[in-house]
Amino acid sequence: MDISLILKITGVGLLVSVGCQILSKSGRDEQATMLSIAGIIIVMLLIISELNGLFSMLSTVFNF
Repeated sequence: MDISLILKITGVGLLVSVGCQILSKSGRDEQATMLSIAGIIIVMLLIISELNGLFSMLSTVFNF
């Protein structure tokens, strides 16, 4: 695991939290909820790609 993954997740979290605060203060709670869901999906996609690399490495190490 590289430090860049942690920084990407942190960046997405900061952007989503600022966006949610702005949308929430302006009375657009539905869009704030959708933004937080989109942020969660983006982070999950980042994690899934890393897990794919981990599983492929494990399969080559253990030959299965």
